[in-house]
Amino acid sequence: MLKTDQVSDLKALLPGQTSEQGATRRTALKAALGVGYAASVMPIAAQTAIQTSAKGLTVGDVTIDVNGFAMPAYRAAPEGKTNLPVVIVLSEIFGVHEYIADTARRFAHAGYLAIAPELFVRQGDAQGYAEMAKLIAEVISKVPDAQVMADLDATVAWAGAHGGDLNKVGVTGFCWGGRQTWLYAAHSKHIKAGVAWYGRLMGQTNALNPKHPMDVVANLNGPVLGLYGAADTGIPVNTVAAMQEALKTGSKAAKASEFVLYPDAPHAFHAKDPAEDGWQRALAWFKTHGVA
Repeated sequence: MLKTDQVSDLKALLPGQTSEQGATRRTALKAALGVGYAASVMPIAAQTAIQTSAKGLTVGDVTIDVNGFAMPAYRAAPEGKTNLPVVIVLSEIFGVHEYIADTARRFAHAGYLAIAPELFVRQGDAQGYAEMAKLIAEVISKVPDAQVMADLDATVAWAGAHGGDLNKVGVTGFCWGGRQTWLYAAHSKHIKAGVAWYGRLMGQTNALNPKHPMDVVANLNGPVLGLYGAADTGIPVNTVAAMQEALKTGSKAAKASEFVLYPDAPHAFHAKDPAEDGWQRALAWFKTHGVA
């Protein structure tokens, strides 16, 4: 069902976060891109110098084999624990920068093995661009959905071999990763639930992107919670409404999917006012649908 929530201003930091000194990759990226540009497409908030502590966690970069290709990823998990529920964290177009790693640590503090794979590395370095148009043209537009699905399959397999419970797998993603969240929920039988943050739902198709979320509702394996902003100029509200209607005739999981539409939220609101509400909804969604 489609929900519109009046969300009050949130003054508190996101769960588990503490202030730490020093510049992060994300802060450096913000400086390189320019504040105005970054603010329009990335979930930048005043707390860019705030990081979720790694205390009690096993964190760091890992390598995942994908048919002989060594794909980098960031992993965070409760230290010394096994048989953990798994959450795959999918970035926006900028790859696994510090904010995405921070999100993985937050999931780890909630008891998950969280893995954020670098899904653009075959095409280029997503964090090496200062112009969004060039980044999209030279890297993002060349990433086939089929490649992403295979990379995520390998990520799930890696999780199963490194302390994850493959009976409890969820996926969440932001913007570009939000679209892929819908697609992977339809692709993988392992997915029990997904949370898509402002991912595009429909659009033009091509050889690399043959389907969009609207086209795969009949195949959803796990219900998806869609967190979207009514003030998002890139994802019109009418496309959210159209997706809601399509879900009604989809799979059982599609019919169980829901949207939360934040009335004043723009794109990339994960670090803005509705973030805390969305975060709590994401955790509750995974728990409700067997990923906990």
